[in-house]
Amino acid sequence: MQALPLTQSGIQQRGLMSSSEYTFKLVQVCLPEPSKLVVMCDKRKRQCVCLCQVYKSCLDGLLPNYQAFYRVCSRLTKHQSTLLSGQDKQLLVALAGMDVSVPHVAVVSLAVCCRALKLCKVPAAVLHAFDDIRLKPASQVVLGLPEHILAAHAQPSPNPVQLQMTTPFPVTLPECALPADFKKQHGLLAKLHKHLVHRAVLAQHMGEFKSFSTSPFQLNRKGIAHSSRTWQNSEKHVYLFLGYCHHYQQVSQPTLQLFLSSPLIAQFVSFHIAAGHSQLYIRNFLSCAKCVLRWWQSKPGGNHPSFVAGLEWLQTLGLQVADQLPRPSKDPKGLADIGKWMCAADLVHTIHGAEQQSQAQMQQQGVTVETSRDMHDAALAAMIFSHLPPVRLSCIRSLVGPAYLGPCLHPDCKEPSCEGNRLSIMSESPLLMRISLPHHKNARKWGKAVIEFDVPSDLAQLLHTYLGAPRKALLEHHLLIGDACPYVFMDMHGRGFVAAAVLTLYWQKWLVSRGGVPMNPSMCRQVFVDERQSDSATAGPSNQGAAMVMGHSVKQWDKWYDMQYHPRLAQNAVDGMQSWRAAMLQSHTLAAPDLTLSTALHCGHVLVSDSEESQYQSCCSDSDSDIDIDLD
Repeated sequence: MQALPLTQSGIQQRGLMSSSEYTFKLVQVCLPEPSKLVVMCDKRKRQCVCLCQVYKSCLDGLLPNYQAFYRVCSRLTKHQSTLLSGQDKQLLVALAGMDVSVPHVAVVSLAVCCRALKLCKVPAAVLHAFDDIRLKPASQVVLGLPEHILAAHAQPSPNPVQLQMTTPFPVTLPECALPADFKKQHGLLAKLHKHLVHRAVLAQHMGEFKSFSTSPFQLNRKGIAHSSRTWQNSEKHVYLFLGYCHHYQQVSQPTLQLFLSSPLIAQFVSFHIAAGHSQLYIRNFLSCAKCVLRWWQSKPGGNHPSFVAGLEWLQTLGLQVADQLPRPSKDPKGLADIGKWMCAADLVHTIHGAEQQSQAQMQQQGVTVETSRDMHDAALAAMIFSHLPPVRLSCIRSLVGPAYLGPCLHPDCKEPSCEGNRLSIMSESPLLMRISLPHHKNARKWGKAVIEFDVPSDLAQLLHTYLGAPRKALLEHHLLIGDACPYVFMDMHGRGFVAAAVLTLYWQKWLVSRGGVPMNPSMCRQVFVDERQSDSATAGPSNQGAAMVMGHSVKQWDKWYDMQYHPRLAQNAVDGMQSWRAAMLQSHTLAAPDLTLSTALHCGHVLVSDSEESQYQSCCSDSDSDIDIDLD
């Protein structure tokens, strides 16, 4: 690579980029092979930090001076570091020209860094670069190195747990009582342990496990690739398990090697049971544990018999958890008693009242932030229930508006022409709107069939009104410009409902404000199916068509959504037996059968003599040919 001309300090300035808290400046140092430095200035504290990245050939060669540089820095800081995350880290990594999935960015003091540079005899140009900022008060240096170098030279603290596939496997679950300091947020993603997620070894493990799970073609993996949603769930279970090991089992350096410890998994399952978690939640964790174990099995040395035995042990544990912790039976009456259920008629009446009130307030008070938010909430509620069969919430959250012309926002979409889940205006006069949902839960099973339908006129008018001045007022209130938020519906901060939990809390709060109960929005699907399957169901859509819009089949109504399926069928059968019994009694009276005995008509076999053989015939039933009768 051609050397660049240097300034007096040996550095050439290249560019400038800003984020919310930092200003990044890229400089390049002239070495036998150049390295990149990113000078980062804290806007608030006026501190100067920088990042040093070695080029790929240096990393592949594992030059001793850079290895020693990291070892000295680690020893001098006692393995403690401050990490960058979020937008600042993304800008830093992008400006340095590194792969976002590769670097581990650790912050050490400038004094430690300069001392390490001198001890390791790095090129003089790098020392000159640091000398240029050495006089800055309270300066820090951000050191970025790939994970394989960090993992090779990291010195984790001694771990009291044996990190290998333990045998023999536990034959029963240990007793577990919730500790006094029990916290529901015990995972590594909780605020207390978030820094552990960026540790070198764990970050490397998670990167490899994600690549193994989500790669489209991974022939040493069982099954198809994880979708983005499945990976998020797996990642959540991993961090919850590691957080439990760190918080309650005193594991100082949590890594994916902890999944090779069957006693820890058994203790974690007991912890779940003591906390009252559902069997579905526990089985999802065990499914994630099997995926991690298969990832270990794919690595060199993963053909040990203990891995096969471990997979069988996890399978057995999952089956017994499902058997001993059955799903709690729910019924509308029980949910209504605890304030978690509204019948279909009450829910439709509540939403209809919100629609009328929002339109009346808009006419009386004009477009304000308050009236716009009310119309947004009414439109959102009308999409969830009332006008349409309850569409999946994931489709409503990802629905983009007509003004959005960008690419599909679904993280798993690979179709270049896909427009995503979209609300479109087909014509203004007469008003015609259409919803297209190419990304729904069963899209893969249905051969990528799109759920598409025209919006009813009343709902189309409500949505058309909201998408005009009211939505623009909300965007301007939240300091967004124009249609910067591509989604139709947004939270109180002007952002789309990317997380399902945000929409759930938003809906519950709105429903309570309208005089309802804090019912989950997903429960609207059960409310709809309960009314459609009841004996008093009113005229409405066909069950097959409604199930299609809901993104499943009528068979799934009976299995998952109809909470009164079994008791209703049983009661209908018992009630029908009474009319059947009366019909049997009536037919018996009308027939008046002759109760006299008739040997010739009712006997199966008649013994006759040879002389009487011509006068008597054997009278056999249809089943006698299959029965051997001893006449002796």
